[in-house]
Amino acid sequence: MYPVLFHIGSFKLHTYGLFIALGFLMGIILAFREAKRVGEEPERILDLSFYVIIAAIVGSRLLYIIIYYKYFMENPLEMIKIWSGGLVYYGGFIPALLVGMWYMNKNRMPVWKTVDIMAPSLAIGQAIGRLGCFCAGCCYGKETTLPWAVTFTNPESLANLNTPLHPTQLYSSVNAFLIFLILMAAKRFKKFDGFLVCLYMLLYSITRSIIEIFRGDDRGFVIEGMLSVSQFIGIILGLTSLLMLLYLRTRHKRLSAK
Repeated sequence: MYPVLFHIGSFKLHTYGLFIALGFLMGIILAFREAKRVGEEPERILDLSFYVIIAAIVGSRLLYIIIYYKYFMENPLEMIKIWSGGLVYYGGFIPALLVGMWYMNKNRMPVWKTVDIMAPSLAIGQAIGRLGCFCAGCCYGKETTLPWAVTFTNPESLANLNTPLHPTQLYSSVNAFLIFLILMAAKRFKKFDGFLVCLYMLLYSITRSIIEIFRGDDRGFVIEGMLSVSQFIGIILGLTSLLMLLYLRTRHKRLSAK
């Protein structure tokens, strides 16, 4: 597609980096407005977002480097070039969650209420960011003869060239947008704090694992050819979110009965 949007001299604006930045910006704006709506301090949400974004970028890049360590051992300077592609979502999600929990506890923010504020922002940020993956050609799909297959021809693309492929980046973008719509609708029926973030983790872990079936890039396997790293993490995340939903629901009922 269009890995580089335009050149000005030696400067290149990478489409991947642009969409990632737009995704973060949209997520922050949405979380800021949601904090106002539910009576939380929006300035603290901005500070939290800063720490979470840094942790997400560092963590997602580190996991990418670990998966492709052989390449980066031979090309160490490539480790810092995140603007052209190479972030693994789960690698960023877990550090961001840990850093976010640390910040919320330190500042005595209501943890479950706050992560519910952030959950739709995660989804819409993903939906936008995955468009950057499509432009860069990373996270590409397997070869297919389906009518909606895409063929990458740009020599700067990270995808296999001149071959019709599953547009898994667009699958992921649409999937994240649908999760975002579900979360926005679920806000009306939420009965306890923590529901939205657990619902997000459950939906994402299931749908991401399904999309992984159509991925064609070398992304690391726990069981070669059967269970990718992302699917393995997705299983853990899905089970954890189910257990947390049950725990929070039970706790809510117990507190309501008092």
